Amino acid sequence: MEDRKHLYWKLFTSTFVLSAFTFGGGFVIISLMKNKFVDELGWLEENEILDYTTIAQSTPGAVAINASILVGYRMAGWVGAAITVLGTILPPFIVISVISFFYEAFRDNLVVAAILKAMQAGVAAVIIDVVLDLAHNALSFQRSFSLLTMIFAFIAVYFLDINIIYIIFICAIAGMAFYYWRKNKEEVQK
Repeated sequence: MEDRKHLYWKLFTSTFVLSAFTFGGGFVIISLMKNKFVDELGWLEENEILDYTTIAQSTPGAVAINASILVGYRMAGWVGAAITVLGTILPPFIVISVISFFYEAFRDNLVVAAILKAMQAGVAAVIIDVVLDLAHNALSFQRSFSLLTMIFAFIAVYFLDINIIYIIFICAIAGMAFYYWRKNKEEVQK
């Protein structure tokens, strides 16, 4: 039972700290979650966090909360999922509560405005790092299929203005087809 309590506490404190020091949204926290849960704690494999990122992005809700649910559930079931959600939502809740209390003072403060502007540049750099890191991992895992899927999705959204729902649906079908094709190919080789 003591091990379980230690695991719960570690899940809570990890997600709380990650959420407390993350500026820029869900994509930033994904990189930090990889560093924490894959590199530091060794609880997950790198391809697992990549899969969790994909699932977290494709389900409704905030990416950070969805990813924390998946990590918490993987480590400690439904209790772990509830604990990681609590750890993820508490810091923004506390910060927003404090800011709303002092809103009038913050609203016109030039120093606060300058700090927030500077943070935008840092957030952009972290997001670019996450995209490059995840793209590298995806391409090294299933190189040609992943590359073609990313190029197709980009062209479809940016140049052809196709609704994202259709793109997600097409990519899901293509992903399932590729998975079964690869699975059958591996079975034939055995």
